Amino acid sequence: MVELRGVDAGYGERLILSGIDFSVRRGQLVAVMGGSGSGKTTLLRLVSGQLRARKGSVRVFGQSLERISEKELYALRRRMGMLFQFGALFTDLSVFDNVAFPLREHTDLPESMIRDLVLLKLNAVGLRGAATLMPSELSGGMARRVALARSVALDPELIMYDEPFAGLDPISLGVIGQAIRKLNDALGAASILVTHDVVESLSIVDYVYLVSQGKIIAQGTPDEIRNSPDPFVHQFIYAEADGPVPFHYPAPPLEESLLLEAEVAP
Repeated sequence: MVELRGVDAGYGERLILSGIDFSVRRGQLVAVMGGSGSGKTTLLRLVSGQLRARKGSVRVFGQSLERISEKELYALRRRMGMLFQFGALFTDLSVFDNVAFPLREHTDLPESMIRDLVLLKLNAVGLRGAATLMPSELSGGMARRVALARSVALDPELIMYDEPFAGLDPISLGVIGQAIRKLNDALGAASILVTHDVVESLSIVDYVYLVSQGKIIAQGTPDEIRNSPDPFVHQFIYAEADGPVPFHYPAPPLEESLLLEAEVAP
């Protein structure tokens, strides 16, 4: 479904990703983890064709994105679903109309069929009863579930999630996590999950890529990642303060800084 080989990518003169090898098979739910600024969202932009690789190849559904026309790219995107960070619902549309939007925009289905499909998608995320509500009337977890229903409205073959657990309470987080897993299995889709949440992600995904400073430094099944002897992987997975990633930003020894301040003080 997705294959990146030897990919370099960035913005302007800044290189964000380097030498990336990454693949997702049909039916797989794959997590991409790493610290802030490590290049996780850039990887999603490569897969969706928003960003072109500087080097290497990006293939989605067997098609090379380096050689694809704009018309062909739009056709590919109709086979994708995207859950944006914090949901990104249309604030002036009801829950029903938010989910109906991609169906009205990209199909010629009659309104009666769109109604049935929207109610089925909302039922799948437990929010059929909230169809008439506006986004301002939803909790954070509910809004994320509506966005999830919208992202699968067209039964996509590939679904991408950008930090779907950010800002959620533990119950909402668990509900969203299980919904992502069940929808992926029900659709027979492939899913890419960009996230910081280690515990929930490792409980639902099939495979993990760990990104640091623009490179994939570890990959494997959840059990392989949990048991990795790599110091950085261990520190990230178990949220340890001490490890390869330092707590302090580089600076001279504290004693020197304090003595220097004392010498220059009036």
